[in-house]
Amino acid sequence: MLFGVLALLILCAFLWNYKGQLKIADITDKYIFITGCDSGFGNLAARTFDKKGFHVIAACLTESGSTALKAETSERLHTVLLDVTDPKNVKRIAQWVKNQVGEKGLWGLINNAGVLGVLAPTDWLTVEDYREPIEVNLFGLIDVTLNMLPLLKKARGRIVNVSSIGGRLAFGGGGYTPSKYGVEGFNDCLRRDMKVFGVHVSCIEPGFFKTELSDPIKATERKLAIWKHLSPDIKEQYGEGYIEKSLDKLQSTTTWVNLDLSLVVECMEHALTSLFPKTRYAAGKDAKTFWIPLSHMPAVLQDFLLLKEKVQLANPKAV
Repeated sequence: MLFGVLALLILCAFLWNYKGQLKIADITDKYIFITGCDSGFGNLAARTFDKKGFHVIAACLTESGSTALKAETSERLHTVLLDVTDPKNVKRIAQWVKNQVGEKGLWGLINNAGVLGVLAPTDWLTVEDYREPIEVNLFGLIDVTLNMLPLLKKARGRIVNVSSIGGRLAFGGGGYTPSKYGVEGFNDCLRRDMKVFGVHVSCIEPGFFKTELSDPIKATERKLAIWKHLSPDIKEQYGEGYIEKSLDKLQSTTTWVNLDLSLVVECMEHALTSLFPKTRYAAGKDAKTFWIPLSHMPAVLQDFLLLKEKVQLANPKAV
């Protein structure tokens, strides 16, 4: 009996793995649109999918990013300048993409553009500190998606939304985490709404990767800029050495940082080319072994483990 159950489990694992390896027949006639291609995941994805034969339309925020990307890729790849927070810009680019893809429609949309914003204790912040990451990471993603949907429905294509482990577990104050929780909610609604049209929607949840987005020095500089304008009461509560101690904590956790950006791009590729794309992809060892499992745990355990990593305040009773 035990042997039979074991054999059945092995067979199911084999079939599941085999199913995940089945690919679509032809990619050379398919168009994909990627946001946030100046650097990081988007830049690597654009170069990778260009080499594989896709017709890549890479959206960059800056002219310099666009020029550098075109210099490294084939004539098949087109770049466009896109600020996802500018609705007129988004509509104009969507119309341009429509003219490019014609009756084929758009096979893939990778919503990758994102910013970190300020990461700081909640009581340091104003509502303006939340605005930029929510505008870019959430509203920008939604606007691009809504404008591209008719083309994706025509192709019965794929949508890949790049979220974060910050969309599963709140690890710091600021607009980044709320924006990524919003992406997760939008992704789930979109996936269910698009199923009837044959459009697959996937969500990628990367852990911590070494990109411009996660530069600890830039994050600390933003935090210092806010510190200068805090009230004397809050400065007394946190203590003058709080930011330096926070940076030390951050730098001591570099073992968590993933250096191989291709781990995320491989998830994108599977979501675009597999006959059976996954609903969610966790990318990075930290995401798979710590953050995603912890997100399923009781809140009391989450709080205990995450609060252990926070810097102790100098005088929290000084209120």
